Amino acid sequence: MAQVMAAFSMSLDGFVADSNDAVGPLFDWYENGDVEVRWPGMGMVSHASAASAAHLHETIEGAGALVVGRRLFDQTNGWDDAPFTFVTSGGVERAVALAADVAGDKWVGVAGPNIAQQCLDAGLLDEVRIDLVPVLLGQGIRFFAEGSNPPVMLGDPDVILGERVTHLRFLVQR
Repeated sequence: MAQVMAAFSMSLDGFVADSNDAVGPLFDWYENGDVEVRWPGMGMVSHASAASAAHLHETIEGAGALVVGRRLFDQTNGWDDAPFTFVTSGGVERAVALAADVAGDKWVGVAGPNIAQQCLDAGLLDEVRIDLVPVLLGQGIRFFAEGSNPPVMLGDPDVILGERVTHLRFLVQR
């Protein structure tokens, strides 16, 4: 079965967006280098540092499906022409199961702090990736707010140093 992973760019004080849903400097690392990164099915191109580009390529190539909440879907305009399926019953468990069928041996990504928290609470999340950006936002939307089953133990991080970002990967301990 596909592994389930949540990944976000995050400020040092734990926010993935400001109070108005703007990511501001949290996404600057996507455009601070010379290595081109194409996002299939999304029509996007980034230019990251070599280390960040390698990290992005590994993430993109390993992704098989993405589960997002309605709010993020609307904010991104459904990533334009990306194919999607709305799941209106069965909760996040059913959405992840359907995505896993599509993903096969690849990752199921979960996007949006609320969806990531629901997956963590349901025991569905296998890995957490944080692109840690050296900025303090002071307030906004937290990556993980208040879980229903704290504490959640994570393994030791894999660390990739980019430019103006540190990529961290943690396995969720069960």
